[in-house]
Amino acid sequence: MDQRKKAGRYQRLYDQIKTLIEKSSNNPLSNMATIGAVLHHKMDYFFWTGFYMLQDGKLQVASYQGPLACIDLAKDTGVCWAAINQKQTFVVPDVEAFPGHIACDSRSKSEIVVPVKINKEIVGVLDVDSAVLNSFDETDAEWLEKIAQLVYYK
Repeated sequence: MDQRKKAGRYQRLYDQIKTLIEKSSNNPLSNMATIGAVLHHKMDYFFWTGFYMLQDGKLQVASYQGPLACIDLAKDTGVCWAAINQKQTFVVPDVEAFPGHIACDSRSKSEIVVPVKINKEIVGVLDVDSAVLNSFDETDAEWLEKIAQLVYYK
């Protein structure tokens, strides 16, 4: 998908998600479920779409769409912890090449992880995997960062 078309799709998804949240949600858990479902079913290259949240020092799976997930992610290991520790979005073209990658499902080939924040404090991540190498780019990063802000919208 070309960048202009992808950005247009993300804009429509952002608007849809924001409208759904504005109309009926004041609950971050509901917001995560809505975000995950909309993204997973509208972006054809999303294989696994969900959230991992910090809970008592652990990074644990929350709402997600796709195959079974790892429940706890080993501390300071893998892409999700890298995004938290370095306080930035990670685009990984080939998960096999990422040091310490955690393979919850061997079909995952590329990944993007976006920090989720409350008032600038990271509380978890939005994690999206693809079954195809090199699926994610700066357009995905830009829009998924905007969408992740909707978890604690209002």
